[in-house]
Amino acid sequence: MADNKFSKDKQLARCEPMSRLQSFIAGKWKILILWYIAFYKVQRFGELMRKLDGITQSTLSKQLRELEQDGLIHRKIYEEIPPKTEYTLTELGQSFIPVLETMSEWSEKYLCPGYINPYKKE
Repeated sequence: MADNKFSKDKQLARCEPMSRLQSFIAGKWKILILWYIAFYKVQRFGELMRKLDGITQSTLSKQLRELEQDGLIHRKIYEEIPPKTEYTLTELGQSFIPVLETMSEWSEKYLCPGYINPYKKE
């Protein structure tokens, strides 16, 4: 698990399952990164940069590395010119899709009433 302020013993002692989950997805952009990779199946670095308005290259790189380290995403590097890197969800990452969908539905209902979700699967 990526080391962050939520992965310390004191924080984990509160409610271990929720503290571990918070540690797992802690980071301003991780939920959106996972959402876009889940929806589009495959995402390249530049595609994510365009979708995540306001993120820096270094932050995106760091968050992607942490998600890969935690086993949620897989990074495939193509040895070509120019170099190409693609990100997909691992089996563990795919198991998180229902959680992302539930979070999105809750947000649509309580935080964004009237929002038309272009990503909703019918």
